[in-house]
Amino acid sequence: MSFELQRYYEPLETSELNFLEKKESKERSQYYKVYQLLMFLSFIIPFAGAWYRAADNMPNAFSKSKFFFTAGILLSISTFATYLTYRINLRKVQLDIRDKTKTIEVSHITRKLYVAANDTWHFYIDSLVKMSIEVSSADYDRMDEGDEVCIEYTTHAKEYLGYF
Repeated sequence: MSFELQRYYEPLETSELNFLEKKESKERSQYYKVYQLLMFLSFIIPFAGAWYRAADNMPNAFSKSKFFFTAGILLSISTFATYLTYRINLRKVQLDIRDKTKTIEVSHITRKLYVAANDTWHFYIDSLVKMSIEVSSADYDRMDEGDEVCIEYTTHAKEYLGYF
């Protein structure tokens, strides 16, 4: 049995767009806080290293050139790492907000699963974006393996929005 995956695009609903805007704002503020911490550590670590060298009675323990060189390297690494994680993660959410589109994918149920530990019902699907989805008990009883189920996710960030 061979199924071809079908995808098409639709505009985001207002509630979905609000969800993405809140997510982007929250993540952006988290990146800012993490970057502030990394900047702080970029200057504290060389200072602590100078005190460690002074405790070992090393000559020139409080060298300005060593301090600024080490702080510069740590600050560069912190800046590059923060920018890279921003480009990989947050930028995709911002592109979704800009484009205001979501992807609808027609998938097929490959397996049904009931998890008694937390009383939830799941469908395993043949999507490349989402391996399984949690469904309602009514949908679990109504649908069988091989049936079509449509999932919605944001186009760039692949943030799961729901199924129908």
